[in-house]
Amino acid sequence: MYNSFFGLRENAFNLSPDPAFLFRSPQHEEALANLIYGVQSRKGFIALTGEVGTGKTTMLECLRDYLGGQRIPFAYIFNSRINPDQFFEMLAYDFALPCTRFTKTEVLFALNNMLLDRGRAGTTAVLIIDEAHNLDWDVLEEVRLLGNLENRRGKLLQIILSGQPELDLKLDAPQFRQLKQRIALRFALQPFTPAETDEYINYRLAHAGLENQKVFSPEVSALINQRATGIPRLVNLICDNAMLIAFALNSHQVTPGMVDEVCTDLKIDPTPAFTDVRRQPVFPSRPRKA
Repeated sequence: MYNSFFGLRENAFNLSPDPAFLFRSPQHEEALANLIYGVQSRKGFIALTGEVGTGKTTMLECLRDYLGGQRIPFAYIFNSRINPDQFFEMLAYDFALPCTRFTKTEVLFALNNMLLDRGRAGTTAVLIIDEAHNLDWDVLEEVRLLGNLENRRGKLLQIILSGQPELDLKLDAPQFRQLKQRIALRFALQPFTPAETDEYINYRLAHAGLENQKVFSPEVSALINQRATGIPRLVNLICDNAMLIAFALNSHQVTPGMVDEVCTDLKIDPTPAFTDVRRQPVFPSRPRKA
């Protein structure tokens, strides 16, 4: 809606996890390097955790791009609220295993044969589970047992567990100690610092076609970081809505007052840190959310 007004080729702050917009902060570079290294070295279990909106799914999308480029087969389970039967059915479907998929035994035999073939060819396969913190104990136990598939060169199946900090708490529980001991690599994504948020905003705008942007001043970027508590998804949400307000006011700059308006409307922070008394509501007829 506002792209041509600001000189953008596309939306810079889309909420979709697009690898093309990956901001390679040091921690995101390290997280992706851990994932790729774990697969290449056949480490078996790898855990990626982080708060909601810190970029875990974007990391997984980048990993999927890498696996596709290397012709490494992978299964991607994005709905983790499943029972064991559904887990094996999804496993068989994603790996396109030559079996009827009706029983766990059939799936395991087909999976084992596929992994042995991959192992003899000197390569591997990957199982990616997003939202892994939602997995029930019986499903997690089935996942753990899949880690027993190995040969002399290493694990035949590389398993990526990605989830919110609750996954760390779950893995630290006594009943999950066997699984915890098998995790060879573990990385936690942290929220952005104010400097990283400023770089992040500049990077996304530049990638979308606006070099040397003047839309967000360093002071406004710092305010956005404060309101978003450094969470990239919230930064995107605030920036997108703030630019919409700026467009409606025919302004090429986002002001602190616009950020306040967005955060109040989205209930991100009900207590403004800055109030622009000169500013009138952009949509006067719109009732304020209670």
